Amino acid sequence: MFNIEEELKKLPGKPGVYIMHDKDDNIIYVGKAVSLKNRVRQYFRKTNKTARIEKMVSLIDHFEYIVVDNEAEALILECNLIKKNRPKFNVLLKDDKTYPYIKIDVKSEYPGVYYTRRVINDGSKYFGPYANPGAAKEMMDFIKERYKIHQCRMLKERTRPCLNYHIGRCLAPCMGNVDKEEYRKQVDEIIDLLEGKTDKVLKDLDLQMKEASQKMEYEKAAYLRDRKQAIERASAKQKVSNISENSIDVIGIAKSDLEVCVEIFFVRGSKMIGREQYFYKDLKDMEDKEILSGFIKQYYFDNPNIPSKIMIREEIEDKEAIESWLSTEMGKKVEIKSPKKGEKLRFVEMAENNARVTLENKEKDKSEILLELKQVLKMDTLPRKIETFDISNISGEYMVAGMCVMQDGVIKKNLSRRFKIKTVYGQDDPKCMEEVITRRLRHSIENPNGGFGKLPDVIFADGGITQIRATKQAIQNVLQELQEKKKEINIKVFGMVKNDKHQTRALMDENRNELKISENLMNLITRFQDTVHDTAITYHRKLRDKEIRKSALDEIKGIGEVKKKALLKQFGSVEKIKQASIEELMQVKGITKELAEKLRQLGT
Repeated sequence: MFNIEEELKKLPGKPGVYIMHDKDDNIIYVGKAVSLKNRVRQYFRKTNKTARIEKMVSLIDHFEYIVVDNEAEALILECNLIKKNRPKFNVLLKDDKTYPYIKIDVKSEYPGVYYTRRVINDGSKYFGPYANPGAAKEMMDFIKERYKIHQCRMLKERTRPCLNYHIGRCLAPCMGNVDKEEYRKQVDEIIDLLEGKTDKVLKDLDLQMKEASQKMEYEKAAYLRDRKQAIERASAKQKVSNISENSIDVIGIAKSDLEVCVEIFFVRGSKMIGREQYFYKDLKDMEDKEILSGFIKQYYFDNPNIPSKIMIREEIEDKEAIESWLSTEMGKKVEIKSPKKGEKLRFVEMAENNARVTLENKEKDKSEILLELKQVLKMDTLPRKIETFDISNISGEYMVAGMCVMQDGVIKKNLSRRFKIKTVYGQDDPKCMEEVITRRLRHSIENPNGGFGKLPDVIFADGGITQIRATKQAIQNVLQELQEKKKEINIKVFGMVKNDKHQTRALMDENRNELKISENLMNLITRFQDTVHDTAITYHRKLRDKEIRKSALDEIKGIGEVKKKALLKQFGSVEKIKQASIEELMQVKGITKELAEKLRQLGT
């Protein structure tokens, strides 16, 4: 039995990482400390704690800790453990977006320049991220057009050069046609360009043009002139500030009652080259400096694109440890600054203002969707929670259902649920729908604080009038059960109807009227229908594949994975294979009369 008070007495006054577990041994929080004894004890003392920390402490069943030599080591270990375990009470960097970068494999003999969305520590230089993928592609097109570098993913010796060489787009290093130094000059210029050192590039081009003109190499001089003009045009588009430092990330925070938005601007060589936004739930009672510390540690962990300076509004508690860690990773000094005046402060304010606008727009989009739904569905209150269900099977086999949730106008994939059909035999999708929705509603009635949460305001049936009726029957089933308890539920039902091409066409009410909705709402409903369909069919395939991997067919010599899949695809299940005739079995590719006779014996 773990005695927290006794274990607190044993804590050493050394730096390290502490790991909080709940009663199910799940890791719910990871933190670092200069003194484990002082830091961990604070959580269990009667001091003023935020609601978030109070909740976390109430769930702690036991803790463990790892002693290290210094705070920098503790910070790295903390980042590793957070990345691996993703504890629910840590600030977690959640984002589905993968922004593009431009990659130069500088360690290669003849470096290439590539467009990529994957950043790894492979010794290459990465430039970005580009918030607008079009801007990254435009820059790639510019580089390919103006610089004669190879465009092959894998550079290897050839017997003859490719088309790019013949049209003047490559110097053909694969043929040994170019001096390494000459090739490297081009790569260095591209690096300067991507780092924003356009003044240096333009100055070098001027010198090269004069040199070419003096040697009467007028074609080369014209080529250099065109390159210079193109760079000047590209450079003019990006200039946003005269901040002199070469590489800066500026981070701003904005909060609403529901979310926190962290916005990061990327400034390279006095030019804004992109930005990102990250959203966090349930952090409004955390201090900004605590959010910033968690964000910086996670964002730059394993990120090769570390700037020389990070600018934020207020100083963070572990600033020196993070600076030391990032400087070691970067190989040169990295500073975290909190400017108090001047242009640098205005740049932080710009990031904060943009975060605020981003958050306001997001809230506005949600509100507009909810208001339109309320109007279209003719409801007295906002439809805060909408659920949808879809059935998936093959000829009545492996029958399953998927459920998805839309909360406050946002599809919540983490609230999706999956069901095995228990009471319906044979293909009857409406009966399956009735069973699943009846079961789902009972969950919330019997356990309002359980995993399904409260009852939905609206159910969107995946289909037309038949599925609408099945859904209403499920609600009626539960209402009859509730009569004894004198409870009522009021859930509206609509259908999501598809056209002949299996594309979402409209919302339908119980009288078969198609509801007029905006394009934005139609797009959201389409995504909602696609999400529940994917949830159901993915579960169906999982069950089917499980039977493919392990079934009675495995016992028959001569039936391998290919024939097994073909048989199950043709008949749907082992049971139907048992019932098939020898002639029917032989219609499956690879099934001989001998194998068919063996398969028939499964049914005896």
